[in-house]
Amino acid sequence: MKKSELFALVLLGGVLLSGCISTTTGTAAPEADEAGASELNFQLGARYYQNGKYELARDRLLLAVELDPKMAVAYTTLGMSYEALGNLRLATEAYENAVRVAPRNFDVNNAYAIFLCKQRDYEASSKYFLKAANHPENDNAERTLTNAGLCMAQKPDAVEAERFFRAALEIRPSYGEALLQLCLLKYQQQDFMSARAFLQRFMSSAKPTAGVLMLAAEIEGKLGNERGRSEYVDKLLNEFPDSPEARKARGSG
Repeated sequence: MKKSELFALVLLGGVLLSGCISTTTGTAAPEADEAGASELNFQLGARYYQNGKYELARDRLLLAVELDPKMAVAYTTLGMSYEALGNLRLATEAYENAVRVAPRNFDVNNAYAIFLCKQRDYEASSKYFLKAANHPENDNAERTLTNAGLCMAQKPDAVEAERFFRAALEIRPSYGEALLQLCLLKYQQQDFMSARAFLQRFMSSAKPTAGVLMLAAEIEGKLGNERGRSEYVDKLLNEFPDSPEARKARGSG
């Protein structure tokens, strides 16, 4: 199992909006008309982005921020659109505008941190992840901190990665992604006892996948526990007989 396979930085909810757009009747003030037009263009742009129509998304989002230069979420989604189009210069500009107009918005800081990590600016990325995680209204701080740990693991900086993963568990001790990442980190460091402990904690609160069962079997094998390894392999073959992991287990059996 490659570490890169578990590197999944996820934007927090709220960056892209979906659902119906409400309309009102009657005569509205010019300011209200402008705000409504900005919101409409943002909603359309966000939907275009979600559907992979990045050029259309860019055009709508540019209209949104022209009408409302303080709409941080539109700048963030514009940055994502430019990123998808391969224009990193304009993506950077859009993300920086989002942070400029909403420096305390944890969704904005998280999105910018993810972008910075992809650009290998790990120091700046860590700074913005921490800003997002420390915000009192961030109810998903454990996910933000795990994102930061994943970023540091890509650097690679195992010490910082572990620090972030453990910080995530201080907030939510049963958070599965942080437990799994710590298991993988310890496995790579050949600390198989610790890897086993973190994986057992993970499996106590989440149904194991084929990949997790394969990892558990490998850890038991590294610890010289052939009986434990066989039990996990049997569970893998029984519960996921058609999985690539099961085929691999049969081939090496």
